[in-house]
Amino acid sequence: MNLDKIRGETPGCEQRIHLNSAGASLMPKTVIEAVESHFNLEASIGGYEAESEAADEIAMAYEHVSKLLGTTTFNIAFSEHATASFVAAISSVRFAPGSVLLTTLNDYVSNQIQYLALAQRFGVEVVRAPEALEGGVDLTAMEALIHRLRPKLVAVTHIPTNSGLVQNVEAIGAMCRAEDILYLVDGCQSIGQMPVDVETIGCDYFSATARKYLRGPRGAGFLYVSDRVLASGYEPLFPDLRGADWIAPDVYQPAPDAKRFETWEFAWGLVRGTGEAARYALELGLEPIRDRAWKLAAHLRKLLSDHDRVKVLDRGAVLGATVTASVDGWAPANLVRELRARGINTTGQARIDAIIDYAEKGIDGSLRISPHYFNTEEELSTFVNALDEIIN
Repeated sequence: MNLDKIRGETPGCEQRIHLNSAGASLMPKTVIEAVESHFNLEASIGGYEAESEAADEIAMAYEHVSKLLGTTTFNIAFSEHATASFVAAISSVRFAPGSVLLTTLNDYVSNQIQYLALAQRFGVEVVRAPEALEGGVDLTAMEALIHRLRPKLVAVTHIPTNSGLVQNVEAIGAMCRAEDILYLVDGCQSIGQMPVDVETIGCDYFSATARKYLRGPRGAGFLYVSDRVLASGYEPLFPDLRGADWIAPDVYQPAPDAKRFETWEFAWGLVRGTGEAARYALELGLEPIRDRAWKLAAHLRKLLSDHDRVKVLDRGAVLGATVTASVDGWAPANLVRELRARGINTTGQARIDAIIDYAEKGIDGSLRISPHYFNTEEELSTFVNALDEIIN
């Protein structure tokens, strides 16, 4: 991996020390150019006309994203963001009063809210599998719950936003396949950070965003939908004219492929930017990306662990590129503000972002630091020195 070349292709590296790829990463020049070129085309010839003229580039975006996930374009739908993908997927599940949705204690906050909304509106029973002692979902307990409860859906966040934990989604996928249970994985934090193969995971849905570790634009997401889901006629609760044809006054016909989960209006420039971000990641290689990002995160955890007033919070058998910590006497939001004033980007998370996890850890929030492969060890040292200056 040529770090100098990568940083030279990343304009943001000249401006800041960006340690917030778990929020929104820095885009490479080629991604910026893909987005800008399409918007310029729209400005010059019109929006519909630009979509038609860029049909080949748009088709390539589907190709690159499908390759990133180890699937085909038949199984890929684009969306405005990951939550739209997640909601479209979960709305397709045929819940009934008393149906069980099985999830984890560490699922993403928006997902947890959506599960509770299903419980309140449709009588779905939400069950959370317990944690293992070392962190992460207890796989033995998860398997027992799947077998005993026969949930209508198992939903798991691959890498929770509130910690560096990497859940063993492949093991859970094998459990779901053995019991013929639908399986939804939220891959917002894993896509672009590590290799992802939906066949290996064994999921029926995989929702993701462009803006985080994939280094794509904000306002774009995508969804993988398995062949068995499509063949079984699952569709979102509210399809529109892109996802279905109105073939008779009282009849509509869903698209045969994953596009039944899409809606009509797209910012096609963002789709093209997402495709270019996928191509860029594939060219670098997801294994080298993972190895570099996780090495930086492990190094940062070691640096922070040596500090008396800092507590590293990450727990789990496998830890990724997201680092979370608490600092005695400091609210995360105040630390973020002080660090940003010094040219260092991080983010803070409050109690309401992960109330179960933070209650178990006995904290009200955390500072989240998320390096990526374009960062340097020197930047991490600069961050730690700045943090030391702030809190002392």
